Amino acid sequence: MVRPRSVAVVGASDDATRIGGRPIAYMMDQGFAGTILPVNPNRPKVQGLPAFASVSALPSVPDVAIVAVPGEAAVQAVADLGAKGCRAAIVFTAGFAEVDEAGAAMQDRLVAAARGHGMRILGPNCLGLFNAAVGFYPMFSTSFEQGWPIRGNIGIASQSGAYGTHVFAVSRARGLGTTVCVTTGNESDVSLGEVIGWMAQAPEVEVICAYAEGIRESDRFIAALDLARRNRKPVVMMKVGRSELGGHAAKSHTASIAGDDTITQAVLDEFGVVRAGTTEQMLDIAYAASRRIYPARNSLGVITVSGGAGVLISDAAEAAGIPMPPMPDDAQAKLKSLISFSAPRNPVDCTAQAVNQTEMFEHFLETTAEAGGYASMMVFLTQTGGSTTMAPKLRPYLKKAREKFSDRLWVLSVIASADKVKGYEEDGYLVFEDPTRAVAAIEAMGRFGAAFAAPPAEEIPVPEVTLPATTPTEAEGKRILAQAGVPAVPEKACASVAEAVAAADSFGYPVVGKILSPDILHKSEIGGVILDLANADAVREAHATLLARAAERAPGARIEGVLIAKQIKGAVEMALGVARDPVFGPVAMVGLGGVFIEILKDVSFRRCPFSEAEAEKMVRSLKGFPLLDGARGRPKADVKALAGALAALSRFAAGAGDRLLSVDVNPLLVLPEGQGAFAADAVIEVEETH
Repeated sequence: MVRPRSVAVVGASDDATRIGGRPIAYMMDQGFAGTILPVNPNRPKVQGLPAFASVSALPSVPDVAIVAVPGEAAVQAVADLGAKGCRAAIVFTAGFAEVDEAGAAMQDRLVAAARGHGMRILGPNCLGLFNAAVGFYPMFSTSFEQGWPIRGNIGIASQSGAYGTHVFAVSRARGLGTTVCVTTGNESDVSLGEVIGWMAQAPEVEVICAYAEGIRESDRFIAALDLARRNRKPVVMMKVGRSELGGHAAKSHTASIAGDDTITQAVLDEFGVVRAGTTEQMLDIAYAASRRIYPARNSLGVITVSGGAGVLISDAAEAAGIPMPPMPDDAQAKLKSLISFSAPRNPVDCTAQAVNQTEMFEHFLETTAEAGGYASMMVFLTQTGGSTTMAPKLRPYLKKAREKFSDRLWVLSVIASADKVKGYEEDGYLVFEDPTRAVAAIEAMGRFGAAFAAPPAEEIPVPEVTLPATTPTEAEGKRILAQAGVPAVPEKACASVAEAVAAADSFGYPVVGKILSPDILHKSEIGGVILDLANADAVREAHATLLARAAERAPGARIEGVLIAKQIKGAVEMALGVARDPVFGPVAMVGLGGVFIEILKDVSFRRCPFSEAEAEKMVRSLKGFPLLDGARGRPKADVKALAGALAALSRFAAGAGDRLLSVDVNPLLVLPEGQGAFAADAVIEVEETH
């Protein structure tokens, strides 16, 4: 489909400006070496090439075909191509599933016609693709009227044809080489994930830009991202469309906090994909990645002729999370001895004096790179770097430093003419006018590097899980989770006042009383939880109060009694959860617990299952992690027990299958180090069997 030796064009036009004519004109102009076989029953020749009246009349079997005929004729064309032996078709035709139910039914027939012959379909309703490396242009975009692709190492994979070619056109205007672009349209067969997977193996592509509105096939998408990471091919993605999960969001805290977008972001993070918010940002990152220097442990050293710019860059680096360690004291002293009024800490402000005495500039460059040991280096020269008098003097020093420390990512922030920028780029520099955009690109290279350096994900054993036929009570839910490895606070379901008092006496006071009902999932909302029951009389009173509140505030609920639980003091309240994403399946969550979880939304998500080590990374990524780590003199919490419970929950969710809708463990009480973590409340929501 992407590197064919022959291509048929069904619906070929002699008019080079029509949809069926543009691909032929483009390929002829760009020297496609393969055979072009126009199919047109009304002309003996199309654009000077011999034409054929039908697919069956073709003199040979094409590797790929372009289908540019309307409606049912497109379905018939695919069937005829399959019967001929063609293995791939690029279907331009619109009016399928993107329109209405009738179009969706016609798309089903199109796919069935292809699959009956082992044929793959790109589209329908797609703009096509191009592979400039072989002059192959099965695409009807007008963007080539303004220029052809610049040969380079960037590939574009886009669900949107118009936006995919927009990215290509902006890339071309910026001088970036985009050799391959594939647009997937309706994705009736070939998906975005498969295109990314192909690019992850293709020699034409070393950097992948992707545009997605929604992910259709999670398995292939995940496999593609994993392959790209293993092959050290960075993926920068623009994922648009933000919505919350559907029907169960109101019942599950986890689902209401998670959204499709939140979970997609967690998957992208898992594989080191960098997400771009704008076309400019996407291309900044792709431009930087084309240098193929990805620092696994990123740090930034800055040399500047402007103290103000140094502050700006420092602020941007801190916001992006890039460390800027200070220069060693002896190196600072050395630079201070060269220019007494310099500020050599980092950013290293060499002042205008260093470019006035250019030999000083060389010392500042090399000393900062060598002594600082920074993985990334930025040099801010503003207009000085583009000056006709100063640039020729500074460029040799810049080039020498880059060559001497070639393992570093070198970035230059200058305002210069196109020819001077090109010269700096030829010397191995990334060039940005705006230093804050440069910082964002540097940060992305560090994320790629960390992902590429990470060990392969370990295989996680998944247990066999048998879920109850209906949503269980809190007590039963906690019993199920305890068996899975999420221990619960000592508790007992009590059908009578006498049982409640006996349970409280056995646990020791204080205790907690909760209404027990499979129909009341969030008990606090009806006043169904009473804390600090200090003696038997308090338990009796609470028992009566809970039953009365349930009768008044949830009159239709089935009541199975009262749950008495040991009340634990001195713990950090956390929350664990599972939401079932319609694309990626079960996704686990950890966050600060209690009543503030939906307000603060300080949470981390990851696809299930995962290891204890990954669970601990999730916990440590929380903004509230200092509460677990001994902030303000608090005892350190049992983070390992918390991570163990989270990993166990992820294994349980992975083994439970599609009937598991959600899990909420809130709060999970995390005691001081070595004392464990215990579920104080839990809800397991299942799809009921009848």
